[in-house]
Amino acid sequence: MSAESRFLSLLRSIATDPAARGLADDVALLEIGGARLILTSDTMVEGVHYLPADPPADIGWKLAAVNLSDLAAKGAKPAGCLLSYALSGDESWDATFLEGLKEALNYYAMPLLGGDTVTMPPRAPRSYSLTAIGEATGPIPARSGARAGDRLYVTGPVGDAGVGLELARLSSGAAGPLIEAFRRPRPRLAEGMLLAPHVHAMMDVSDGLLLDASRMGAASGLAVTIDHIPLSSALEAVRGGSTATQIAAARAGDDYELLFALPARMKPSVRAIPVGRFSAGAGLTLVIDGAAVPLPDSLGWEHG
Repeated sequence: MSAESRFLSLLRSIATDPAARGLADDVALLEIGGARLILTSDTMVEGVHYLPADPPADIGWKLAAVNLSDLAAKGAKPAGCLLSYALSGDESWDATFLEGLKEALNYYAMPLLGGDTVTMPPRAPRSYSLTAIGEATGPIPARSGARAGDRLYVTGPVGDAGVGLELARLSSGAAGPLIEAFRRPRPRLAEGMLLAPHVHAMMDVSDGLLLDASRMGAASGLAVTIDHIPLSSALEAVRGGSTATQIAAARAGDDYELLFALPARMKPSVRAIPVGRFSAGAGLTLVIDGAAVPLPDSLGWEHG
């Protein structure tokens, strides 16, 4: 068990309100009057979630995008957000960060409602948190609702952001679609709203396809088989399509595509790629080119 998992087990003894959903679904669901509010919060830390040399506008965009992706996975419409910001000591850097944040908030129609600012010690890593609030107008899919026989889909290829991170580490001036995937992910809000009434389970792929699929299977009390790892043409042009490349792509985080379970007979209402299936039992099986392959030591990104 990772340090993150151990800490979450302690938090669950505190977060006992039904709105917390057992801290098992990336979001809280708070019902007030007739409104059903979806609440989520994400933090980005320099050197952990982004590189120190990344453009500040891209960091601002990404902070909004990763929160919006959690709303997308619940089919929610953005209603507002709160920003907690650690001043960098560089006013120009802070202003450029806010330009990127504003661009994302405007693009996805999520107003900034307030927050907090602090000053960090000199040379401390920068850190930022955003709390996003969404409103659900229809069904709210959990990650725990998959059923035996369901097909597992993802809304796009995986691994682009992981390779983009590797390229950005080699050169801060690198550009192209893989760098864009890492620095400026695109939350699937429209797809989430269309899918929510029909899926049995849904979540976003933030920590890697293998890890997040295994989490959906475990939450649903089912075994899950991944039988296809979709790669983009941009990734294949850089890394090829070998088994090792496919496994690396399936372990990489930061994709922010939607992962969802549908009955086998049903076609997705959005463009999506079938990547696996659920069955009775437990655990994760990986099949590449028709043959089962051993699972990697690490399925994806975990904190500690």
